[in-house]
Amino acid sequence: MSEQHDWRTRAAERKQLQLAQIPSEWAIAPLPEDQRNVLDVPRSCGLLTARELDITDTVNVAILLDKLRSGEWSSLEVTTAFYKRAIIAQELTNCLTEIFIDRALARAKEVDDYLKTHGKPIGPLHGLPISLKDQFCIKGLETIMGYVGWIGSVADRDSVLVELLYECGAVPFVRTNVPQTLMWGETYNHVFGRTTNPFNRYMTPGGSSGGEGALVALRGSPLGVGTDIGGSVRIPSAFCGLYGLRPSYERLPYCRAVNSMEGQESVSSVLGPMTNSVEGLKLFTKAIIDARPWRKDPLALRKEWSAREYALGDHGGIGGTMCFAIMWDNGLVKPHPPLVRAMGIVKKALEAAGHTVIDWENHLIPEIFGNGQKIYVADDGLDLRTACGLSGEPLLKTMSPDTDAHEYALDEPLMHTIVGERKHLSAYELWQLHKEKRALRKSHLDHWEATVVQTGTGRPVDAIISPAAPYAACPHGCNSNCSYTEFCNFLDYVAAIFPVTFVDKVLDQRVAPHVFHNHEDEAVYKLYDPELWHGMPVSLQLIGRTQEEEGVIAMTEVVDGALKAFKQT
Repeated sequence: MSEQHDWRTRAAERKQLQLAQIPSEWAIAPLPEDQRNVLDVPRSCGLLTARELDITDTVNVAILLDKLRSGEWSSLEVTTAFYKRAIIAQELTNCLTEIFIDRALARAKEVDDYLKTHGKPIGPLHGLPISLKDQFCIKGLETIMGYVGWIGSVADRDSVLVELLYECGAVPFVRTNVPQTLMWGETYNHVFGRTTNPFNRYMTPGGSSGGEGALVALRGSPLGVGTDIGGSVRIPSAFCGLYGLRPSYERLPYCRAVNSMEGQESVSSVLGPMTNSVEGLKLFTKAIIDARPWRKDPLALRKEWSAREYALGDHGGIGGTMCFAIMWDNGLVKPHPPLVRAMGIVKKALEAAGHTVIDWENHLIPEIFGNGQKIYVADDGLDLRTACGLSGEPLLKTMSPDTDAHEYALDEPLMHTIVGERKHLSAYELWQLHKEKRALRKSHLDHWEATVVQTGTGRPVDAIISPAAPYAACPHGCNSNCSYTEFCNFLDYVAAIFPVTFVDKVLDQRVAPHVFHNHEDEAVYKLYDPELWHGMPVSLQLIGRTQEEEGVIAMTEVVDGALKAFKQT
């Protein structure tokens, strides 16, 4: 058997094994391939009962938890309802990897029995089904992470996050799809295939936590956990109209989760929640921090949840006036018209709520972007090629479909241009990049601190508002630029995603060409089509300082509240 045939056969057999885990009674009638928006299918397909729809349409995680803690809803019925809806989401968008129904329902029954026996919940996430990106090992299950060569890699222990979720009373119930290597802002691999966006299946849900994005958007999970090394929580959250959080390095426990480029510790991957309600960001983050993850993960920061920071103690206090700065354009790629309109909406909403809004002045963005990109590829892709070499599968060079790919006039992404000639760096050369990164972080810190003269609050800018990408969810193969999110990864700024509006083909017409920053900026400009993008969610990111998860979550709640109030006027 040829090597090529072997890896293809292994991938196809593993995909069939996954499909065999779907109960026949949970299957839905196939949809026409040209039906792009599938958001209403879970309600219209007839699989879910009225009560199951009531459960799964409860998007506020706090309400779900209240009903679970009180016993009004059992974990068994809640987990069953979300599992059925997750299977519908799988059939619509191909968002899942591991399906383990019996195991999850047994855990849900265990949680219910505890509540009946002890009269109290196990912990703060009692009975809540939680989906996990295909990096978080669960004992006895494979963790394939998009590599054919990892098929059959069964975990002999749980990742630390899973251990803590059990302690908190949660019910891990599915794992979700990722791209090969993880280092893509889209979601496709040779084992499980391509995940699509439920708002428009012609569009990508983002990546690398794209399976989570599609699943949570279809309300097949009340809360999912993704990871983020360059925007992998925030891009799918933005593309799928969710709330998401990128914490700082090591604030939440990553220990025993599998990853690409393990050992690269200058730009650490982090884990964060993705959910349909802003309340879910706090509930998950506080629960995991209150579980004292430093007991189990030697890298987890020993910092307890700060009620003072959540009460905006560093930002004028609850009800105080804050100053936000809008990054209208990062100087690398100008955002499409819907993003510009969304930033204008947020500006008006915050000003109506009594806050100050100024323009953010960019500082060393090309240098920060270039430094981080060179760190990413310091091994010249050896880690990624080694993982692919286990099976002989080819390393993916594009996320474009083999057929009917969307036309995108970009021959070389800006990141490749900046990195230049490929080279496997020496340890000394890598150290120089680390040294440069520290200097860039210090310079940007000083720049932020200097904004105190502009704000009128006596403090520097409280948070930056920016796009998460220069476009809303784009066609498969076209998400070439992650500079708006990677900015936070390289500087270790906490960032949260919040939804603002939807693309409107009337309000968001093309604009005249600007003076392009570079060739990719021009390609992104030409990509925009109001008709194609119509109806896609438009989200933004709120950027705070390093290690201030509590403050960023609270400020996101303020912005979200201001937006909702403004839309009612």
